Amino acid sequence: MDAVRLALIGGALWVAGVVAVAAGILPLADAFAIADRVWPILLFVVAITVVAELAATAGVFDVAADALARFARGRTLALWLLIVALAVAATSLLSLDTTAVLLTPVVITIARAHRLDVMPFAFTTVWLANTASLVLPVSNLTNLLAADRLGAGPLQFAALLGLPALIAIIVTVLLLWILHRRALRGRYPAAPRPTISDRLQLRAAAVIVVLLLPLLVSGIPPWIPATGAAVLLIALFVWRSPSVIHAALVPWQLVIFASGLFLAIAALEAAGSRAILEVIAGTGSDLPSLWQLAGVGMLGANAIDNLPAYLALESVADSPARLGALLVGVNAGSLITPWASLATLLWHQRLQALGVEVVWRRYMLIGLLAAPLVVGLSVIPLAFG
Repeated sequence: MDAVRLALIGGALWVAGVVAVAAGILPLADAFAIADRVWPILLFVVAITVVAELAATAGVFDVAADALARFARGRTLALWLLIVALAVAATSLLSLDTTAVLLTPVVITIARAHRLDVMPFAFTTVWLANTASLVLPVSNLTNLLAADRLGAGPLQFAALLGLPALIAIIVTVLLLWILHRRALRGRYPAAPRPTISDRLQLRAAAVIVVLLLPLLVSGIPPWIPATGAAVLLIALFVWRSPSVIHAALVPWQLVIFASGLFLAIAALEAAGSRAILEVIAGTGSDLPSLWQLAGVGMLGANAIDNLPAYLALESVADSPARLGALLVGVNAGSLITPWASLATLLWHQRLQALGVEVVWRRYMLIGLLAAPLVVGLSVIPLAFG
């Protein structure tokens, strides 16, 4: 799904939502309530995207990955484990799209520079972009919606999803190691350091990102520090590299798609979809019921993408445990199809640009094994919390 197609789908969803309002299916007051709920979330998505793009342009991720390669001292497994830690940190604190879009090319470049097989590193970024996105509200757009519904700050959210997120990450890492253990043996040669054209810009961008991270988990609405950091980085680049600042930094296609999706899903709920979904997804909070909801979320994500799957099922996730199970299903379960999450599609685009080919049949077969295992194990703590 390229950017133009995403915008076109979003436009069609907007038209469907407006028609529903005009026909009286979705009350106008409900449409305004959706807008009031959604604007801070979309503003955060725009701001954190700008932050991540400009930080990457400054070389922050290149320098971080190079430092890990040198710290590993030529040991392939050690380098991979450090990349795992970087992917988890980037996903948790800067969102799954940051890992899929910006960390992936850096990791592939590091692997090639050290003459390593790129596939273990490519699979690591895309799988952890999805499964490690359960940690904090800022890790995934679905989490921001869930945190808003719960009225939960970062600490309360982490208290609910912390153990499931940890299980999802551990199981993912173990599966990745089992699949790629032969390629992760041995040692690698040293490689030249990345070229940094403007070291002052790099240092300033790194300071802004480092200062931003604790603010994202401080309890302040995430859009406030993210917007502040984006403004500071834009000012920095206007001063040092003005040609970098352009309209394409703003993910307007995603904003159109997401906002149209919110409106269309609300119209479906108003038309009575909840009763049908309750039959499919169940209603209880015992372990079998949570597995049922998470499984439906996983199937929905891999069928139509995780965001619409979450929005469609949010109304039947009427307790913290059920909402947590839904997040596990739609986030950690998005490992089977290429369209299960936008992050996976963006990851694939970056790999294509780098000349790395993905065999989707193999990707999906592995995902069919991994996704149910990750989701099934990660849901268990929610039934006993």
